[in-house]
Amino acid sequence: MVADTKKPWLVWEHPYYPTYYLLAADVGAKLIATGEVKSSPARGDGLVHDVVIGSSTASGAALTFPDSPIQELHDLVRLDWKSMDHWFEEDEEVYVHPRDPYKRVDILNSSRLVEVTVGGVKVAESENPTLLFETSLPVRYYLPKTDVRRDLLVPTDTRTECPYKGVAQYWAVQAGGEVYPDLAWSYQFPTQESAKIAGLISFYNEKVEVTVDGVPEAKPKSPFS
Repeated sequence: MVADTKKPWLVWEHPYYPTYYLLAADVGAKLIATGEVKSSPARGDGLVHDVVIGSSTASGAALTFPDSPIQELHDLVRLDWKSMDHWFEEDEEVYVHPRDPYKRVDILNSSRLVEVTVGGVKVAESENPTLLFETSLPVRYYLPKTDVRRDLLVPTDTRTECPYKGVAQYWAVQAGGEVYPDLAWSYQFPTQESAKIAGLISFYNEKVEVTVDGVPEAKPKSPFS
């Protein structure tokens, strides 16, 4: 156990999601200063530390800001997420980064007619979509596999993790003589709060043609455009 705290701080180092900062007193590992400094325009000089626990060392995996212009950071430690093996909130594992308390995911069943076209070929048509609304992202249409032309889907090795939904697997779409990489994905074993999308397939509406109830949708602008 590297650290165990009941009083974590959520620090927004950029606008998209927070990072955990922990009270130094709640860090059980040894922090050994390396002499390296990483500077931040907002947080000041971050002193780099190796994290040592038993016979294991995570090199440069901790930052402290004892002289930060943000006084609240003085007694806190920032542990590098990827340098740790696992992170937990209570007894549930958390993936990728801490959950943003200002972000929500709503999943609704629908009877809208959703059609997906790629390269002039209709690859999906469903009257039983599941709509996923996620703060700051466009609505995602998750469709039953039986409503998707799986003969046009080619599995890829891509896997992504989401703190709100879990681990996704991807497919390329082969249509119109072209191969469109990583255009569709599915969560086979999503988190409990996103269980309604288990096994369903969604497409990047930023990159495909989507028609809902006969009306073509404009391609949304997002980080995935």
